Amino acid sequence: MTTVRVESFTISLDGYGAGPNQDINNPMGVGGAGLHQWAFPTRTFQRALMGSDQGTTGIDDDFAARGFTNIGAWIIGRNMFSPIRGAWPDMNWKGWWGENPPYHVPVFILTHHGRPSIQMEGNTTFHFVSGGIHEALDRARMAANGLDVRIGGGPNIVQQYLCAGLIDEMHFAIAPVLLGSGERLFEGVDLQALGYECVRFVASEKATHVVLRRLGGHDT
Repeated sequence: MTTVRVESFTISLDGYGAGPNQDINNPMGVGGAGLHQWAFPTRTFQRALMGSDQGTTGIDDDFAARGFTNIGAWIIGRNMFSPIRGAWPDMNWKGWWGENPPYHVPVFILTHHGRPSIQMEGNTTFHFVSGGIHEALDRARMAANGLDVRIGGGPNIVQQYLCAGLIDEMHFAIAPVLLGSGERLFEGVDLQALGYECVRFVASEKATHVVLRRLGGHDT
């Protein structure tokens, strides 16, 4: 049965899931890269982003690896795909990751401005969805073919799926950094009222990892 999951989503100590002023030089917003110092050195991320078998193992790598296990499709927001706003000026931009993105499954991008799908290397195909979160999830479930659907960033996308009661389980990494501004992940969200409980809590040297599961949701 398909489970809808958030994985390896990092927030700062003051609750921000992305820094302010995203642009071509700051894909995660100003200061946002500091959130992910637990993840970048891991063997899982080094393999996914750099094609290298080097990298750290242990708690952080275990959590990074679970985020790629049993995933059949992703859903992400436009900001996670591109710094471009408004109508697409052309079809040249194909993501932050080069010709072989780290997904290796279909990726459904929520946007107000549609464009044709993009077939990339490594079995990643970017599909642009302008019909909202339910259409994106329906298409992702179908593409996942029984595997799980991973909800990626940014914070607003996670909030929308949370408030709609569509996420079964979430892994958050709390990084020991302060951003001061940006996008707050839980702004206006009452996790308890939405039926979530903490089912795992463990710390590494670089992050505190928390797994939340919706009561009555699927086991993973």
